[in-house]
Amino acid sequence: VRPEDPVPYAELHAHSSFSFLDGASGPAELVEEAERLGLYGLALTDHDGFYGIVRFAEAAEMTRVKTIFGAELSLGLPAPQKGVPDPVGNHLLVLARGEQGYHRLSGALTAAQLAGREKGRPLYDLDDLAERAGDSWVILTGCRKGAVRRALCAGSTQQASLALADLAERFGRDRVYVELTNHGGPLDSTYNDALAAIAGQAGLPVVATGNVHYAAPSTHQLAQTVAAVRANRSLDELDGWLPAAGTAFLRSGAEMQTIFARYPGAIERTVGLADELAFPLRSLKPALPKQ
Repeated sequence: VRPEDPVPYAELHAHSSFSFLDGASGPAELVEEAERLGLYGLALTDHDGFYGIVRFAEAAEMTRVKTIFGAELSLGLPAPQKGVPDPVGNHLLVLARGEQGYHRLSGALTAAQLAGREKGRPLYDLDDLAERAGDSWVILTGCRKGAVRRALCAGSTQQASLALADLAERFGRDRVYVELTNHGGPLDSTYNDALAAIAGQAGLPVVATGNVHYAAPSTHQLAQTVAAVRANRSLDELDGWLPAAGTAFLRSGAEMQTIFARYPGAIERTVGLADELAFPLRSLKPALPKQ
């Protein structure tokens, strides 16, 4: 049952079980929880593919949740990452703008998978991605493996600023958003403050996301088990690589507004982006594979 008057918020970074052994909830579970929370929109951003979007879009048709299609691209992979506790590579979060953005991103994903010549190792070229994007993609700076946050975590605000400037130059200043995420880690607020400051200096906007990997708190233990299977290790062996808290689940607009109150506009912009990016299944049906 959808709440009567929810705080408007769109989750722009969510992984389903189609992010193999990374996400722990199916696309329909994510949609159902998004509707229960009263979310304005939901982006499905699985790793390097559109594998779950049919089920995602079909589940959303009976709800008021706007559907956004995207992917988290894994850049610079030397080999498939199965069995690695903490997979390497930089991440780039891409959200498609309507049908044209979907087709452009689909083409980029297909080309990268073919170029890698082996399952689990797509090969991307940033110049090629920038050319394919046109004005049809929105870029978020992403998680700790995004170039901006990775540089910041390494202790270099200057390198983080340079990484952000590179994204803005490649994809357009009006297409790049600095992503703020808070999973309750001891340094999350510190990093978010630094990211907000870097964004302000660059004149770029910030948006809040949940970097979601499962629908609800009750799925946390399953998510840990999935991570252990991916790394080919026991839960005890993987303990040092697991998140400190089980907080990578969908949250309501009211909860996100409280968490990110110190960053004006970070919640409101998600709604504007949902209006700009979202489109329904029925307009894409001719291009979607049958399941």
